[in-house]
Amino acid sequence: MEQFRLVDTPCGPIPVLLRHRRVKNLNLRVGADGTVALSVPLRYPLDRAEDFLRDKSGWIARALERQRAGQARPLPPVDREECAARLGEALDRVWPLVAPLGIPKPALKPRALKSQWGNCHWAQGYITLNTALARCPEELRDYVALHELVHFLHHDHGPGFYARMDALMPDWRARRRALRGYGSALEGRGDS
Repeated sequence: MEQFRLVDTPCGPIPVLLRHRRVKNLNLRVGADGTVALSVPLRYPLDRAEDFLRDKSGWIARALERQRAGQARPLPPVDREECAARLGEALDRVWPLVAPLGIPKPALKPRALKSQWGNCHWAQGYITLNTALARCPEELRDYVALHELVHFLHHDHGPGFYARMDALMPDWRARRRALRGYGSALEGRGDS
């Protein structure tokens, strides 16, 4: 079941597509086209979903504003060869941080991902980095590469993962915030 709901935000009312799906958790997303969608479990009460949206109204407004700011900043095109080189250099720069922890250097697979900057396949020994990252500043590529490498030690986003990120890259939170401004690079918008 899908229906639109208007959510009052600091920037005015925003339509949100509410979807009842076979999910375990609430999933709130802002699409590259500016659409806002909330997926809720099938039997989740509508009034609780609306309460959640009201609670998240500030986050929704900020996410849309970051997206608009990111879209105003055109990213330079990068060809396939340069993309692979930039992503490989990011891995080369940050891998020495985790090598003493016993992490062998993983293979790198650049891919055009729709909604992630990267992912870790620790059991198979490789990481995937989004080709759109090649169009982002170097320090943001390094942050994502390290994030994925730390998953070789901590497979989830628990306290151990964040403690290790703090130890290896103390400014990672600022880099993550900066990366949010490049959301328009996701979903295949002009990357090779």
